[in-house]
Amino acid sequence: MDSDPLLALRHAIKTKSAITYVANSEPTASLLAASHIVLSPTLSFPKSTTTRYSKPGTSASSPSDFFTLEAVYLAWLLRDAPVAEYMKQARDNGLAVGFVSVTERKSIVEWLDGKVQDLKRIVSLAAESTTPPGTPTHPGASTIPLITPKRAAQAADTTTTPSKRRYVADQQDVEVVKRIKQNEVELRDRNTVLRGTKPNNFSALRATYSEKLKKIKETKPGTNPVPAPTAGTPMQSRKAKNLYPIIMISSSPTALITMHNVKRFLQESLFESSSAARERAAAAGNSRAEDVIHIDRRRVPPSSSSQPTSTPRGDIQRYFVVDSTDALQKFGADAWERVVCVMTTGQAWQFRPYRWSEPRALFHHVKGVYVSWANDPPNTKIKDWNVTELKIDPHRRHIDKSVVAHFWQLIDDWTIANKPWLIKS
Repeated sequence: MDSDPLLALRHAIKTKSAITYVANSEPTASLLAASHIVLSPTLSFPKSTTTRYSKPGTSASSPSDFFTLEAVYLAWLLRDAPVAEYMKQARDNGLAVGFVSVTERKSIVEWLDGKVQDLKRIVSLAAESTTPPGTPTHPGASTIPLITPKRAAQAADTTTTPSKRRYVADQQDVEVVKRIKQNEVELRDRNTVLRGTKPNNFSALRATYSEKLKKIKETKPGTNPVPAPTAGTPMQSRKAKNLYPIIMISSSPTALITMHNVKRFLQESLFESSSAARERAAAAGNSRAEDVIHIDRRRVPPSSSSQPTSTPRGDIQRYFVVDSTDALQKFGADAWERVVCVMTTGQAWQFRPYRWSEPRALFHHVKGVYVSWANDPPNTKIKDWNVTELKIDPHRRHIDKSVVAHFWQLIDDWTIANKPWLIKS
């Protein structure tokens, strides 16, 4: 029926007719500026014409309960557009409200395309069975009067086609459906789809795990609780066995820090090239470097600390240095729990035998330090490794002390935050 905007739009789409816009009797390329939508050379409708396509959750009893021709055509025009782009275009065309929702778009597009012949949300025409096809109508006509459930029942009594009975909805069912749709949340944009009404309160879960975390911090891993003193036993402090931290370095012979010069560098704050240290050791009768080296470092307490120390300059903290997993195994099955730092030259093969062979995973569990010359260009391989660069000057030995102090500060900060039980108290 050409006078019905929905059927006319469907016919224009089926016949692939050119659909244009008119504003004040002049053609325009903008749907927003247009006043009429031209579906054929002799047929046009105001874009605000009410169609027979009812909105969800309405009783379909007033014109505001139906979509306009502009909204239906825009759903067809943007049928392949993504959700965000579709809603943006709808707002840009002046349809901040009243556009066909994303959940409804597919249904009306399939009906316009002819893939489905019937759509329950489209109300029947009042004169569907009595108006002969091809009856001439005014090109600027809006719509045929809409049919409500009450009028549909009256029209069913006068129809001349007994084989096609009109469906009359039960009023009780209509009320039930209306109540159900009032509780539905219609998808409109990316924010409303995430909207929730039930508040989430995780205070009980937080309280449960706070108590567990407190107990874990109070009990150091690898130690057993100190038993309570029995009658007749003098009260004395029982100190748990000290688990010394471990530092792993690269076994590469080209590394700046090796097993030959690491002790002098970290303990005496003086850098000596690996080759010079090796020659000095060979002259003293030590042709082969040890696989495990201990470093004794005096930890200077913070100046603001009011706690007394055993010496004026602080306690001695011992560290062990290894350059292979074979040497690490000498410390037992839980040796990786004691590793606080891995010094790397930026070569990934170094980590293959490690507990975590992938650099990102490794430096999530230990402190990563990349050692290089101060004049070396940036290494792009380590930019995603979560490591701190430690730069050594090739010539100025007087700044070695500040470089080593910076290294120990990094180790202290990381150990206190992640493995505090390894710090000597």
